[in-house]
Amino acid sequence: MNADIINENQSGEDSRRKFLKKLGIMGSIPFLPASIPAFGSAMNAEAAIGTVDVTHSGQEKSIIGQYGPWVASLPEDPSPLSFRNSRWTRVDAWKDMAMKKFLELTASPDIGRVPQVTVGRKYSYDGLEIEEIVWQLPFGRPTEAIVLKPLGASGRLPAILGLHDHGGNKYLGKRKITRTGDNIPEFVIAHQEESYEGKAWANEIAKRGYVVMVHDAFAFGSRRIMYKDVGGIPWGPCNVDGKSDADPENPDNIIAYNNWAGEHEHILSKSLFCGGTTWPGVFLAEDRAALDVLRSRDDVDPERIGCGGLSGGGLRTVYLAGSDRRIKCSVCVGFMSTWKDFLLNKSYTHTWMTYTPLLPKYLDFPEILGLRVPLPAMALNNNEDPLYTLPEMQRADRMLRDIYAKAGVPENYKSGFYPGGHKFDIKMQKEAFDWFDRWLK
Repeated sequence: MNADIINENQSGEDSRRKFLKKLGIMGSIPFLPASIPAFGSAMNAEAAIGTVDVTHSGQEKSIIGQYGPWVASLPEDPSPLSFRNSRWTRVDAWKDMAMKKFLELTASPDIGRVPQVTVGRKYSYDGLEIEEIVWQLPFGRPTEAIVLKPLGASGRLPAILGLHDHGGNKYLGKRKITRTGDNIPEFVIAHQEESYEGKAWANEIAKRGYVVMVHDAFAFGSRRIMYKDVGGIPWGPCNVDGKSDADPENPDNIIAYNNWAGEHEHILSKSLFCGGTTWPGVFLAEDRAALDVLRSRDDVDPERIGCGGLSGGGLRTVYLAGSDRRIKCSVCVGFMSTWKDFLLNKSYTHTWMTYTPLLPKYLDFPEILGLRVPLPAMALNNNEDPLYTLPEMQRADRMLRDIYAKAGVPENYKSGFYPGGHKFDIKMQKEAFDWFDRWLK
């Protein structure tokens, strides 16, 4: 094993932090692809030839230079299908029009009926009953999932669909937010320490009396794209699928896979566009299939199901909870800002999974989640989160407050702003879990 990754002479914490840094998911920008073009050479070249700053005097710079203010001015605010727009007075009339446009543009594919589930191992750990289950969708490898509930629980319980994060780590999926035994790989522990203050939050909320299911999202974990299946791109020789027979979870292989998967992300997104769909649309289709599985369980009350997650899980929460009324309560963590923020400041920090072309003409990003009004929603933010600017996070919060207030249910929306960077720490988890308890118990 590479000494740069795990040094036996270091403490476990130092080793894990070094692994995270090597992996590219520690601290600042967990959505940034594993490698991006270096800026230094380009900037030095400009300096050498005397390139001048062509932005107008007094104009703030943007990530697309002098074109930023113009592009930002293209969408109306409020947009035509925003409930904040004065043309809309009735929630039902607005929602009917806005939802039709949302579904048209996300172009979520039809993937058929509730998938047939195969139950693998059943066992107990940490006061929980655990099931490892799998189902086959019409495309790709089988979807693996973990189900957790309190040991000895009976009857129909409220349930949570736990949505794992992105974190620059497509090798992992469901394991990012679960623990099913004491023999946990260092790279899983490192991820949970960095993002969740050392907690497997799916386990923690299951202990409160919920059935919790966490499945691998499209392009993650069991659903990840394998390098060996990809052809037609001159990548050069590389062994990056993560696992090998000799050492099934070698951190070097995992790092290589995640670097490759980061480079491949724009290719997958463009290909989905060419297929007439979008990455958010595929997420939505697969997350709805997972919701179908969860609702069909004999130990779940189908009228008391919530969903939530951090970062990429927050993104998926926005799309799923915004469009599916079967989600009775939602918590979006570390993914709430505006299209303007992405446009002018932060699109380079975010995955291709975020974007639905043309949707910003009709709904701002927070208004996707606002489609669920009057059903309850929570958004938890971090003041120093490098993925967003604080003013735009605050503006997104005001949008959601305005939507819920105009609908006459201001108490059904709640937000929180916490100190620190991109995370879902123990204090935030407590607020989220209390919110679920309020609406689902």
